[in-house]
Amino acid sequence: MQLQNRLPVVGVNLPSVIGVQLVILQDRTTQGIVFLCLGVFTFTIQDAIIKNVSGSYPVTQVVAIRSLVALPILAGIVQAEIGLRALFSPRAGWLTLRAFTLFLSYTTYYLAFPVLPLAEAVALFFTAPLLITVLAGPVLAEKIGWRSWAAIAVGLAGVVIMLRPGTALFEPAAVLSLLSALLYAAAALMTRRLGIAEKASVMTFYSVWVYLAAAIGLAVLLQGAEISTTSHPSLSFLLRPWDKPTSSDFLLMAACGVIAAVAMTLLTNAYRAAPANIVAPFEYTGILWLPLWGFMFFSEIPRWTTALGALLIIASGIAVLRQPKDSIRNSSS
Repeated sequence: MQLQNRLPVVGVNLPSVIGVQLVILQDRTTQGIVFLCLGVFTFTIQDAIIKNVSGSYPVTQVVAIRSLVALPILAGIVQAEIGLRALFSPRAGWLTLRAFTLFLSYTTYYLAFPVLPLAEAVALFFTAPLLITVLAGPVLAEKIGWRSWAAIAVGLAGVVIMLRPGTALFEPAAVLSLLSALLYAAAALMTRRLGIAEKASVMTFYSVWVYLAAAIGLAVLLQGAEISTTSHPSLSFLLRPWDKPTSSDFLLMAACGVIAAVAMTLLTNAYRAAPANIVAPFEYTGILWLPLWGFMFFSEIPRWTTALGALLIIASGIAVLRQPKDSIRNSSS
């Protein structure tokens, strides 16, 4: 007797089943997009706060307070998700190296804030997907198609328009945002390797404790070197000695820790709910919010070169992210 003759006959409306599956898939995709947009929006609030305090406190103090607040929150997330035992990873060395690379990335990004308008700083930082694609070829042996190379060329044209090299309007601090994007790209490639075996919450926890240790260590090193502050705002933000913050400033810096923990949770859930190549382009919504905060709180009005360059960078970044082999998983923290 054939197997199908021994099975009970069950009436199944195949089109209905497929329809339900499509609705669930669409709902999860929408959920992922919403989570990502909320996460990016939350992170932009942190950027505005850091720019606000950048004229009074050193970047190491801001990062240390932010990390000190975020650390126990993230420990709770790790415990709830997989258990604290997961923090004793056999890949602790790679996790620490990735975290330190991200520390350098975000520190250089923040150092551009005292000089650059928020719109320009974030637009230059969003060259990261282009740099990830370029580095993925030699590092991960990924094939890069001509469409991706064309998109990268368009993005680089946007960078040149924004930087205005060779003119009196060129601001050296803009290089900090580009350096930050390059370091972020390096960390993203490490995330691709580690993400196969490590939970996002574990990688994020490592990032935060390394931020805390590195910020304190860098502050001690700079203080011991007795390097005097300079007239350039970015160097002053780095070299300025720690100072006792006012109650309001301390609450703002501490809020960055809560904001970071919430935003990282939202971003992690976004990439779990939907494919990366679908939700990743929505990270560019940050370029919508930061110019608004810059205008509202710092009276910043973006130049036409900033707007044009940002549009080219966004278009090229989305084109790269939509390429199946060039899709990246988020590695922010």
